[in-house]
Amino acid sequence: MLAGLVGFVGVVYVTVVLGGGALIGQTRSPNVGLSVLATAIVALGFEPVRARLDRLATRVVHGGRPSPYEVLSRFSDDVTGSYPSEELPGRMAKVLADGTGAEWAQVWLVVHGRLALAATWPRGLGADETPPDPEDPPGLRSHEVRHAGELLGVLRLRTSEGRPLTPVEERLFAGLAAQSGLVLRGARLRAELAERLAELSVRAEELRLSRRRLVDMQDDERRHLERDIHDGAQQHLVALTVNLRLAQTLVQRAPERAAAVISAQRDAAGLTIETLLSLARGIYPRSLREEGVTAALQAVVGTSALPVEVTATGASRYPAPVEAAVYFCCLEALQNAAKHSGARHVDVRLQGDDHGLTATVQDDGRGMDGARVAGGAGLSNMRDRIDAVGGTLTVDSQPGRGVTVRAWVPAAQVPAARTAG
Repeated sequence: MLAGLVGFVGVVYVTVVLGGGALIGQTRSPNVGLSVLATAIVALGFEPVRARLDRLATRVVHGGRPSPYEVLSRFSDDVTGSYPSEELPGRMAKVLADGTGAEWAQVWLVVHGRLALAATWPRGLGADETPPDPEDPPGLRSHEVRHAGELLGVLRLRTSEGRPLTPVEERLFAGLAAQSGLVLRGARLRAELAERLAELSVRAEELRLSRRRLVDMQDDERRHLERDIHDGAQQHLVALTVNLRLAQTLVQRAPERAAAVISAQRDAAGLTIETLLSLARGIYPRSLREEGVTAALQAVVGTSALPVEVTATGASRYPAPVEAAVYFCCLEALQNAAKHSGARHVDVRLQGDDHGLTATVQDDGRGMDGARVAGGAGLSNMRDRIDAVGGTLTVDSQPGRGVTVRAWVPAAQVPAARTAG
């Protein structure tokens, strides 16, 4: 480097003093003005030239790579410069690899309490992607990144084979980790937001499919209702109309027969009313509308093929959509237990509090594996009903240990519990 500085001074002197003297025709003795100018140029350019020569010398020492201090300075410029924030972990891995001569370098983030790989340099090198561990084998080096005492991530590298880090490179490693706190905090926030966005996207798709199933189910129920009305109540009403017309015709011709026909229509009208009431009870029980979900379930279990016990704690009255969702969910679970479980007894428990309403249906039957439970149409119906009022549904079952169905509706969906009446 000394030779370079001497050469710089010599070049300036020759160029300014001798070259300038030749231009002005003064070659026998140096011109004082030109000598002063050359001295000023040397003074102003000495430090930049020295720094440049120092960097070149350091690169020669490090095999042509930038010096560790140059790398650290460049990373500081990147953080405050124009690089997009999402690229900074990759830039960090690159400058770490460049500054230390490592085979590869990685940046790991702590996301939701676990380490996740954020960037590797060089890309696609096949670097070890197992999380950093204090028991890493020789050649792997890790350095924690903390900010305000909080662990935000880990910098990791593999040293070149047979060449440990120099003290200067060790200081670079530590210095880069010290400067990376705010960068990793921002990167972690972006990663957490990306995960949350993915979860919300999945949830939105589930809700879309749930709404589609609800629409299809409502269409099926409508067709079923039309069929029941056509095959039941409509036939009674048609027969009643025909017989009344017959009685009207017989009034003039055979009053005795007309009286008998009219008398018979009293029983026919009663049967028609009973048919309509039965149909209405199947759609929405009167006890559910007038007394609430607890009373409606207690009325149902009286006709159940299995012994069923209903208990309620703190469960009052709630908006009709909530009560209907919980009631039909429990009804579906009871029907599944009667058909498939082989149970001897079923417990239905309702519990209401400030946080929400919970309904649990538990049988002591043979149970089933989780795959069969998850694939059932009955479970989809129950989940759709509970989803529609903002609740959650879980099913726990193992062979030989029965099935437990638990539905929970948050209090936010039941803003004003109302009393019966």
